[in-house]
This record gives sequence, C-alpha cells and structure tokens, in this order.
Amino acid sequence: MHKPKQDDITSLHDLSAVDLLAGYRAKQFSPSEVLEEIITQVAAWEPHIKALYLYDPDGARKIAKASTERWQQGEPTGTLDGVPATIKDNVATKGQPVPLGAASVKLTPAEKDAPPAARLREAGCVIFSKTTMPDYGMLSSGLSSFHPLTRNPWDVSKNPGGSSAGAGAAGAAGYGPLHLGTDIGGSVRLPACWNGLVALKPSLGRVPIDPPYVGRVAGPMTRSVDDAALMMSVLSRPDRRDGMSLPALEVNWKALEKSPRKLRIGLMLDAGSGQKVEKEVRDVVIKATKAFESAGAVVTEIDGILTPEMLAGLDHFWRARTWDELSKLSSADRGKTLPYILSWAEAGAKLSGVDVVRGFNQTMAIRAAAAKLFCEVDYVISPVSPVVNFPAEFAAPLNDPAKPFEHICFTVPWNMSENPALSINGGYDKKGFPIGIQIIGRRFDDIGVLGMGKAFEALRGPQKPWPTPPKK
Repeated sequence: MHKPKQDDITSLHDLSAVDLLAGYRAKQFSPSEVLEEIITQVAAWEPHIKALYLYDPDGARKIAKASTERWQQGEPTGTLDGVPATIKDNVATKGQPVPLGAASVKLTPAEKDAPPAARLREAGCVIFSKTTMPDYGMLSSGLSSFHPLTRNPWDVSKNPGGSSAGAGAAGAAGYGPLHLGTDIGGSVRLPACWNGLVALKPSLGRVPIDPPYVGRVAGPMTRSVDDAALMMSVLSRPDRRDGMSLPALEVNWKALEKSPRKLRIGLMLDAGSGQKVEKEVRDVVIKATKAFESAGAVVTEIDGILTPEMLAGLDHFWRARTWDELSKLSSADRGKTLPYILSWAEAGAKLSGVDVVRGFNQTMAIRAAAAKLFCEVDYVISPVSPVVNFPAEFAAPLNDPAKPFEHICFTVPWNMSENPALSINGGYDKKGFPIGIQIIGRRFDDIGVLGMGKAFEALRGPQKPWPTPPKK
C-alpha cells in the first residue's frame, strides 16, 4: 500500500485512534512513527501550554517499539495496541507519585495502577505522560500549586479549564488521540468545552475507579465521538476494587448510529442557578438544538433543576470535605496549598455538622429532580459552561473563592444524579474560540448519549482547523 507522506495527509499526531489502528493494520505506519510525531508536537507546544507531568518519551519509545513489532507480526495484544494516551495526575499509575496537583501532597509512588490506567495499559496503549490538574481537583482551571500554569492552545492567554486541565490542552494541541480525565462536577466536560474536544462523563460506576466517591467518574477526552466510544469499550471493563461500579454489561460501543427523529429533547438555557449564560454560548446551543429539530427531534424548552440552595449545599459539603484533608497536614504543608483553595476550604472549619449534612442531602434533592425531569424527556441539551472563556491566570471564571461554583451549574447536577453527559464542540465565538454543548441522557444510557453526539457531528457542519504551535 501507499505509505502516506506527512505533507499529503493529516499529520500522524492528529489522526484518530480509529484511524491509527486501521493504519497499523494496513502497515501504512507504525506505533513508533506515530509516537515520534507526537514527541515533535510536544516539543513545539509544551513550552507554551505546560500540559504534561512525568513526560517519559524514552520509556514510551520502548513500549511503541514492542507494539510496532507485534503489528509487524500481525499479533496486536489488545484493543488499543500502539495508540498513544495520557492519564490525569490523580489516576494512579504504578511506581509514580500522585500529587493531586497540590504542593502540599507528599510524593509517594503508587503501588499499582488505578482501574482506568490498568485498562488502558492492558489494551496496549502507549502511555507517554501524565497530565496536569489544579489542587485536589477542586478548580475548573489550569492553576496549580504543584504544576506550572497550564494554558489553552486555542489562545494561550486563556484558561484550558479543569480539573482535567492538562488533558484538555493536550487533546487540542495534538498530543495524540486519547486522554483520560476525571469528573466530579464538570472536570472532563468543562476543559473539553473550552478546548473543542469530546468528553463523556459516564454514568456513575460505568468506568470502575479507585478511590470511588459520590459523583466521581473517569472518562475519555478525545477529538471525536468514535474515539470516545472506543476508549469506553476498554475503560468500562470490570474491576472489583470499585464498590460503586455497575455490573459488567455487554455494551456494543460501536453501535452509535442513532436517529434523533421523534426523540423528546429538553432545551435547558438556564441552569436555575449560577452565572448568566453569555450570548455567544446561548446562540451556539440554540443552533445545535435547531439542527436536532431539523432531523426530526421534538424540542421543548425546560427549566434548569439546580436551585441556589442545592449549589450552596454542594459548596458546604465540598468545603468541609477538603478542609478535612487539609486539616490533617502540618501548618507548613497546608501553607503550600494554592491560596484560593486554602481560603475556600478554611471556611469549612466554621460549618456545623448539621450544615454539612444539609449540604450532602442536596445531592439527593438533585437526584430526585433529575429523575423527575427524565420522565418527560429523552435527552437534554444545554451549555457546558455559561462563559466562552476566562484568563489563564484565574482560578475560575469569577475568580472569587466566596463564589467558587457559579460556572458549574450546567455540569454538576449530572454527577450527583449519575446521568451520562457528553460535551461536544458546538461552534465558535467571533474570534474562533470553541464553545461546547452538553448532551445529557437517562442513567445508564451512555451509548445513547454517544449516539446523539455522533448524530450531532454529522449535523453541525465543518470544524475549524486545530490550533498550531506559536511561532518561536
């Protein structure tokens, strides 16, 4: 077969995982050649965006070489053999520390891979780096007391979002096709929104994770729905370490063909709480919903489900939880925490036990409201973020620790209710910055949400080229 040259096809580092596997199978190129292109791309981008942690090109070269030899013999070892991938800082990888983005955390090597990392490694991924995150994953930002400031490749003066900050930036910068993030309030969907990516927050328990927690999931961050589904076929395999994981199900993750015809879609333009939606975001979401309507969906505008009391309750619960962790540290170590996070968490010390229980109980109120909503609709379409973007140096769009979660009101309900929710690029602002839309489905309908995303890819029209590294 014709071996493509870099100047007559999409660069190898920009190819999807699906296309890489097809190329390996056809012997058009090898995992080693793909990795070298990614290493070159990292060298061009990384000084500007700082997305990576524990980057190990030489270790990855050995893994890619072994994969190349397997493909040459026609004996790939797993579903993703030779496909490059990154893993977020807070997902344990054997022998490497897990700093949680915080200078206050002691750097102790992990004894074993956490379930999502184990699945990717078993499937043959070339894991070449971890990715950055903010302190304890409690910011939608690339700001961290441990990692350098991570920036957005679409505009390096802007924030990549978080807490899967490095994963979002790496995906947009072309550091290969597959990036693993985690999400407890929007942490894969917000960076996907601000970086033009696809990210699935799965139903709670669909992807086994360790440590498990209320609302906490791991999920794929990719450039296409097909790649997200391919990654889910691996990540969703069972692991007994997660006592909140779902029973193993035979889901056909390739069955993405889905017609929107006659589906009941709820258009949610007001979350019920939090920041007001900017006009350019609103316009992109409405345009996306009209595209579904043109394909036969029945669209009804609906109210948001998150009340100010729910948001305040979550804030109290998370402050107390974070303060519990910080209070165990020495004052010297605690002082290394990002000042924004420390200021926010310290208020947790002043909350009563009743305040915290009331806060936690709001998770059940959110769950009840979501269940009631999905009695009436099949899917919900909403903004991911109320804002187009915000400065790279900010901890959050409002940058105010007294109002830390005003921007997650479209994302956090679905963590607490356990519904699957997909962020997918919907369009761009007038300067060409990406704006995501969110597609939410009923609990356990992960494949349906991906199918709606796949249908939207066909409806939304051409996408802008991915950003290129700044000129030196």
